[in-house]
Amino acid sequence: MSSVVEPGNLTPMAPTPPDQITIAPVEVRVTEESVARESVFTIRDLAVRFGSFTAISGVSLDIPERAITAFIGPSGCGKTTVLRSLNRMHDLTPSAAVSGEVRYRGIDLYGAGIDAAEVRHRIGMVFQKPNPFPKSIFDNVAYGLRISGFSKSECADRVEHALRRAALWDEVQDKLKQSALGLSGGQQQRLCIARALAVEPDVLLMDEPCSALDPIATGRIEDLMGELKQDLTIVIVTHNMQQAARVSDRTAFFTAEDVDGARRGVLVEVAPTQQLFTNPADPRTEGYITGRFG
Repeated sequence: MSSVVEPGNLTPMAPTPPDQITIAPVEVRVTEESVARESVFTIRDLAVRFGSFTAISGVSLDIPERAITAFIGPSGCGKTTVLRSLNRMHDLTPSAAVSGEVRYRGIDLYGAGIDAAEVRHRIGMVFQKPNPFPKSIFDNVAYGLRISGFSKSECADRVEHALRRAALWDEVQDKLKQSALGLSGGQQQRLCIARALAVEPDVLLMDEPCSALDPIATGRIEDLMGELKQDLTIVIVTHNMQQAARVSDRTAFFTAEDVDGARRGVLVEVAPTQQLFTNPADPRTEGYITGRFG
Protein backbone atom coordinates (compact mmCIF):
# COMPACT_ATOMS: atom_id res chain seq x y z
CA MET A 1 0.00 0.00 0.00
CA SER A 2 1.89 3.02 -1.22
CA SER A 3 1.32 6.62 -0.24
CA VAL A 4 2.84 7.78 -3.52
CA VAL A 5 0.24 8.78 -6.07
CA GLU A 6 1.28 7.66 -9.55
CA PRO A 7 -0.38 8.75 -12.78
CA GLY A 8 -3.65 6.94 -13.15
CA ASN A 9 -3.95 6.37 -9.41
CA LEU A 10 -6.34 8.19 -7.13
CA THR A 11 -5.68 11.93 -7.49
CA PRO A 12 -5.04 13.58 -4.10
CA MET A 13 -7.72 16.03 -3.08
CA ALA A 14 -6.99 18.17 -0.01
CA PRO A 15 -9.97 18.42 2.39
CA THR A 16 -11.61 21.83 2.75
CA PRO A 17 -11.17 23.24 6.32
CA PRO A 18 -14.48 23.43 8.27
CA ASP A 19 -15.19 26.69 9.54
CA GLN A 20 -30.35 16.90 25.16
CA ILE A 21 -33.00 16.39 23.62
CA THR A 22 -34.60 13.23 25.05
CA ILE A 23 -37.15 11.02 23.37
CA ALA A 24 -38.13 7.48 24.20
CA PRO A 25 -36.16 5.31 23.89
CA VAL A 26 -33.07 7.24 22.76
CA GLU A 27 -31.16 10.33 23.76
CA VAL A 28 -30.14 12.59 20.89
CA ARG A 29 -26.88 14.45 21.40
CA VAL A 30 -26.18 16.41 18.24
CA THR A 31 -23.56 19.12 18.46
CA GLU A 32 -23.69 20.55 14.94
CA GLU A 33 -25.59 20.38 11.69
CA SER A 34 -23.62 18.93 8.80
CA VAL A 35 -25.95 19.47 5.87
CA ALA A 36 -24.03 22.54 4.65
CA ARG A 37 -20.66 20.74 4.63
CA GLU A 38 -18.91 19.63 1.49
CA SER A 39 -19.75 16.08 0.47
CA VAL A 40 -16.88 13.64 0.72
CA PHE A 41 -18.93 10.85 -0.88
CA THR A 42 -21.58 11.23 -3.54
CA ILE A 43 -23.43 7.95 -4.09
CA ARG A 44 -25.95 7.52 -6.87
CA ASP A 45 -28.07 4.46 -7.68
CA LEU A 46 -25.62 2.09 -5.97
CA ALA A 47 -26.30 -1.64 -6.30
CA VAL A 48 -24.20 -4.53 -5.03
CA ARG A 49 -24.71 -8.09 -6.22
CA PHE A 50 -23.15 -11.34 -5.10
CA GLY A 51 -23.59 -13.72 -7.98
CA SER A 52 -27.30 -13.73 -8.80
CA PHE A 53 -28.26 -12.23 -5.41
CA THR A 54 -28.82 -8.46 -5.25
CA ALA A 55 -27.93 -7.33 -1.72
CA ILE A 56 -28.80 -3.64 -2.13
CA SER A 57 -30.03 -1.47 -4.97
CA GLY A 58 -31.03 2.09 -5.73
CA VAL A 59 -28.96 3.67 -2.94
CA SER A 60 -28.32 7.40 -3.39
CA LEU A 61 -26.98 9.70 -0.67
CA ASP A 62 -24.27 12.24 0.11
CA ILE A 63 -21.89 11.92 3.06
CA PRO A 64 -20.55 15.24 4.43
CA GLU A 65 -16.97 15.84 5.48
CA ARG A 66 -15.76 16.08 9.07
CA ALA A 67 -18.98 14.68 10.47
CA ILE A 68 -20.25 11.31 11.65
CA THR A 69 -22.81 9.58 9.46
CA ALA A 70 -24.53 6.53 10.95
CA PHE A 71 -26.13 3.67 9.01
CA ILE A 72 -28.93 1.99 10.97
CA GLY A 73 -31.53 -0.66 10.18
CA PRO A 74 -32.45 -4.29 10.83
CA SER A 75 -30.13 -7.21 10.08
CA GLY A 76 -29.82 -8.01 6.40
CA CYS A 77 -30.74 -4.55 5.17
CA GLY A 78 -27.38 -3.86 3.48
CA LYS A 79 -25.76 -1.38 5.88
CA THR A 80 -22.38 -3.07 5.88
CA THR A 81 -22.64 -3.82 2.17
CA VAL A 82 -22.93 -0.09 1.44
CA LEU A 83 -20.13 0.71 3.90
CA ARG A 84 -17.75 -1.76 2.25
CA SER A 85 -18.48 -0.24 -1.15
CA LEU A 86 -16.98 3.05 0.03
CA ASN A 87 -13.41 1.71 0.01
CA ARG A 88 -13.77 -1.08 -2.53
CA MET A 89 -13.67 -3.90 -0.01
CA HIS A 90 -15.99 -5.86 -2.29
CA ASP A 91 -13.07 -6.21 -4.71
CA LEU A 92 -11.85 -8.95 -2.37
CA THR A 93 -15.01 -11.03 -2.95
CA PRO A 94 -14.86 -12.74 -6.36
CA SER A 95 -18.65 -12.99 -6.78
CA ALA A 96 -19.30 -9.32 -5.92
CA ALA A 97 -20.32 -6.79 -8.56
CA VAL A 98 -20.82 -3.08 -7.82
CA SER A 99 -22.79 -0.79 -10.14
CA GLY A 100 -23.96 2.78 -9.95
CA GLU A 101 -21.70 5.62 -8.92
CA VAL A 102 -19.53 6.11 -5.83
CA ARG A 103 -17.57 9.36 -5.96
CA TYR A 104 -14.98 10.34 -3.36
CA ARG A 105 -14.26 14.08 -3.48
CA GLY A 106 -15.45 14.06 -7.08
CA ILE A 107 -13.40 11.02 -8.14
CA ASP A 108 -15.17 7.89 -9.39
CA LEU A 109 -13.79 5.20 -7.06
CA TYR A 110 -14.68 2.47 -9.53
CA GLY A 111 -13.36 4.31 -12.56
CA ALA A 112 -10.63 3.03 -14.86
CA GLY A 113 -7.10 3.38 -13.50
CA ILE A 114 -8.07 3.83 -9.85
CA ASP A 115 -5.69 2.01 -7.48
CA ALA A 116 -7.82 0.10 -4.94
CA ALA A 117 -4.90 -0.04 -2.48
CA GLU A 118 -4.59 3.73 -2.62
CA VAL A 119 -8.34 4.02 -2.03
CA ARG A 120 -8.01 1.97 1.16
CA HIS A 121 -5.02 4.05 2.21
CA ARG A 122 -7.18 7.18 2.16
CA ILE A 123 -10.36 5.49 3.37
CA GLY A 124 -9.49 3.33 6.37
CA MET A 125 -11.72 0.73 8.01
CA VAL A 126 -12.26 -0.63 11.52
CA PHE A 127 -14.15 -3.90 11.79
CA GLN A 128 -16.77 -5.26 14.18
CA LYS A 129 -14.41 -7.55 16.06
CA PRO A 130 -10.99 -6.23 17.11
CA ASN A 131 -8.41 -7.90 14.88
CA PRO A 132 -4.92 -7.07 16.16
CA PHE A 133 -2.08 -8.92 14.49
CA PRO A 134 -0.10 -11.43 16.61
CA LYS A 135 2.67 -8.87 16.90
CA SER A 136 3.76 -6.25 19.39
CA ILE A 137 1.65 -3.18 20.05
CA PHE A 138 4.21 -1.06 18.20
CA ASP A 139 4.40 -3.38 15.20
CA ASN A 140 0.60 -3.42 14.90
CA VAL A 141 0.42 0.33 14.53
CA ALA A 142 3.55 0.53 12.37
CA TYR A 143 2.38 -2.18 9.96
CA GLY A 144 0.89 0.07 7.30
CA LEU A 145 3.67 2.62 7.70
CA ARG A 146 6.36 0.07 6.95
CA ILE A 147 4.51 -1.13 3.86
CA SER A 148 4.38 2.51 2.76
CA GLY A 149 8.16 2.82 3.13
CA PHE A 150 8.49 5.04 6.20
CA SER A 151 11.83 5.00 8.05
CA LYS A 152 12.24 3.72 11.62
CA SER A 153 12.30 7.21 13.09
CA GLU A 154 9.27 8.27 11.08
CA CYS A 155 7.43 5.13 12.19
CA ALA A 156 8.20 5.81 15.84
CA ASP A 157 6.84 9.35 15.65
CA ARG A 158 3.73 8.32 13.74
CA VAL A 159 3.02 5.35 16.02
CA GLU A 160 3.06 7.60 19.07
CA HIS A 161 0.89 10.18 17.32
CA ALA A 162 -1.62 7.54 16.24
CA LEU A 163 -1.80 5.99 19.72
CA ARG A 164 -2.37 9.43 21.22
CA ARG A 165 -5.14 10.15 18.72
CA ALA A 166 -6.73 6.81 19.62
CA ALA A 167 -6.58 7.70 23.34
CA LEU A 168 -4.35 4.68 24.04
CA TRP A 169 -0.84 6.08 24.46
CA ASP A 170 -1.01 6.61 28.22
CA GLU A 171 -2.08 2.99 28.72
CA VAL A 172 0.55 1.32 26.52
CA GLN A 173 3.56 3.63 26.27
CA ASP A 174 5.59 1.42 28.63
CA LYS A 175 4.72 -1.87 26.93
CA LEU A 176 4.98 -1.18 23.21
CA LYS A 177 7.06 -4.34 22.71
CA GLN A 178 4.46 -6.56 24.36
CA SER A 179 1.96 -8.58 22.35
CA ALA A 180 -1.17 -6.73 21.32
CA LEU A 181 -3.13 -9.89 22.08
CA GLY A 182 -2.65 -9.20 25.79
CA LEU A 183 -4.74 -6.03 25.65
CA SER A 184 -8.37 -5.91 26.73
CA GLY A 185 -11.11 -5.95 24.10
CA GLY A 186 -11.63 -2.21 24.29
CA GLN A 187 -7.91 -1.54 24.12
CA GLN A 188 -7.58 -3.87 21.13
CA GLN A 189 -10.30 -1.96 19.30
CA ARG A 190 -8.59 1.36 20.01
CA LEU A 191 -5.34 -0.21 18.83
CA CYS A 192 -7.04 -1.13 15.54
CA ILE A 193 -8.25 2.46 15.28
CA ALA A 194 -4.68 3.66 15.90
CA ARG A 195 -3.43 1.29 13.19
CA ALA A 196 -5.92 2.81 10.75
CA LEU A 197 -5.03 6.36 11.82
CA ALA A 198 -1.26 5.86 11.48
CA VAL A 199 -1.36 6.24 7.70
CA GLU A 200 -3.40 9.44 8.12
CA PRO A 201 -6.58 8.58 6.22
CA ASP A 202 -9.13 11.15 5.16
CA VAL A 203 -12.10 8.91 6.04
CA LEU A 204 -12.64 6.24 8.69
CA LEU A 205 -15.28 3.54 8.12
CA MET A 206 -16.41 1.73 11.29
CA ASP A 207 -18.45 -1.47 11.05
CA GLU A 208 -20.21 -1.95 14.41
CA PRO A 209 -16.98 -1.12 16.28
CA CYS A 210 -18.55 -1.40 19.75
CA SER A 211 -20.76 -4.47 19.37
CA ALA A 212 -18.29 -6.73 21.22
CA LEU A 213 -17.39 -4.20 23.93
CA ASP A 214 -18.65 -3.46 27.43
CA PRO A 215 -20.38 -0.12 28.20
CA ILE A 216 -17.21 1.54 29.55
CA ALA A 217 -15.15 0.61 26.49
CA THR A 218 -18.05 1.63 24.25
CA GLY A 219 -18.15 5.04 25.90
CA ARG A 220 -14.44 5.53 25.27
CA ILE A 221 -14.81 4.64 21.60
CA GLU A 222 -17.78 7.00 21.25
CA ASP A 223 -15.86 9.85 22.90
CA LEU A 224 -12.95 9.10 20.58
CA MET A 225 -15.20 9.33 17.52
CA GLY A 226 -16.36 12.75 18.67
CA GLU A 227 -12.75 13.92 18.86
CA LEU A 228 -11.67 12.35 15.57
CA LYS A 229 -14.44 13.97 13.52
CA GLN A 230 -12.68 17.30 13.97
CA ASP A 231 -10.15 16.01 11.43
CA LEU A 232 -11.83 13.02 9.76
CA THR A 233 -15.01 12.01 8.05
CA ILE A 234 -16.50 9.01 9.88
CA VAL A 235 -19.15 6.58 8.66
CA ILE A 236 -20.40 4.07 11.22
CA VAL A 237 -22.68 1.05 10.92
CA THR A 238 -24.50 0.30 14.16
CA HIS A 239 -27.40 -1.84 15.37
CA ASN A 240 -27.58 0.39 18.44
CA MET A 241 -29.99 3.26 17.79
CA GLN A 242 -28.99 4.94 21.04
CA GLN A 243 -25.40 4.98 19.84
CA ALA A 244 -26.40 6.49 16.50
CA ALA A 245 -28.37 9.17 18.33
CA ARG A 246 -25.49 9.92 20.70
CA VAL A 247 -22.61 10.20 18.26
CA SER A 248 -23.80 10.93 14.73
CA ASP A 249 -24.58 14.14 12.89
CA ARG A 250 -26.55 12.44 10.11
CA THR A 251 -28.30 9.08 10.03
CA ALA A 252 -29.32 6.89 7.12
CA PHE A 253 -32.02 4.28 7.73
CA PHE A 254 -31.99 1.11 5.63
CA THR A 255 -34.48 -1.73 5.56
CA ALA A 256 -35.01 -4.97 3.65
CA GLU A 257 -37.99 -5.30 1.32
CA ASP A 258 -39.30 -7.56 -1.41
CA VAL A 259 -38.31 -6.07 -4.75
CA ASP A 260 -39.25 -7.94 -7.92
CA GLY A 261 -39.92 -11.04 -5.87
CA ALA A 262 -36.58 -11.02 -4.03
CA ARG A 263 -35.50 -9.66 -0.65
CA ARG A 264 -32.97 -6.85 -0.85
CA GLY A 265 -31.75 -3.84 1.08
CA VAL A 266 -33.02 -0.36 0.29
CA LEU A 267 -32.27 3.10 1.66
CA VAL A 268 -35.44 4.55 3.17
CA GLU A 269 -34.36 7.92 4.52
CA VAL A 270 -31.29 10.00 5.34
CA ALA A 271 -31.48 13.16 7.44
CA PRO A 272 -29.81 15.08 10.25
CA THR A 273 -29.88 12.73 13.24
CA GLN A 274 -32.12 14.86 15.45
CA GLN A 275 -34.65 15.22 12.65
CA LEU A 276 -34.66 11.52 11.79
CA PHE A 277 -35.22 10.45 15.40
CA THR A 278 -37.78 13.10 16.32
CA ASN A 279 -39.61 13.76 13.06
CA PRO A 280 -38.90 11.03 10.48
CA ALA A 281 -40.30 11.62 7.02
CA ASP A 282 -41.12 7.99 6.25
CA PRO A 283 -43.50 5.78 8.30
CA ARG A 284 -41.06 2.87 7.90
CA THR A 285 -38.42 4.89 9.75
CA GLU A 286 -40.87 5.78 12.52
CA GLY A 287 -41.88 2.14 12.85
CA TYR A 288 -38.28 1.06 13.27
CA ILE A 289 -37.13 3.70 15.75
CA THR A 290 -40.25 3.21 17.89
CA GLY A 291 -39.72 -0.54 17.96
CA ARG A 292 -42.77 -1.59 15.97
CA PHE A 293 -40.58 -3.68 13.68
CA GLY A 294 -36.95 -4.65 13.19
